[in-house]
Amino acid sequence: MKITTEYRHGRLTVWLNGELDHHVAKDIIETVCREIDQCLPLSCFIDMKGVGFMDSSGIAVILKIYKRMKELGGTVIIRNLGKHARKVLDISGINRLVNMEEVKA
Repeated sequence: MKITTEYRHGRLTVWLNGELDHHVAKDIIETVCREIDQCLPLSCFIDMKGVGFMDSSGIAVILKIYKRMKELGGTVIIRNLGKHARKVLDISGINRLVNMEEVKA
């Protein structure tokens, strides 16, 4: 899993590329939460265009990021979900906590 981050104008954007499973979930959580703690963003966008596979560990990743952002009074937006990742997240009902959107390039 490759994780790329960028902080600009109060927004932390996180791009995930690869498979999101239990082998990488802890590293993603640690990396993104460290960036959140350093930048103190108002919003965190998680771009999942590059995620080809995701299991329930992806739900845990998003929930941990959501919890940290909520503690700071910020929001989380999930972008560019692939078909498989969207199915996992739709089943979880996580859309009641975080916004999900598609971005046209």
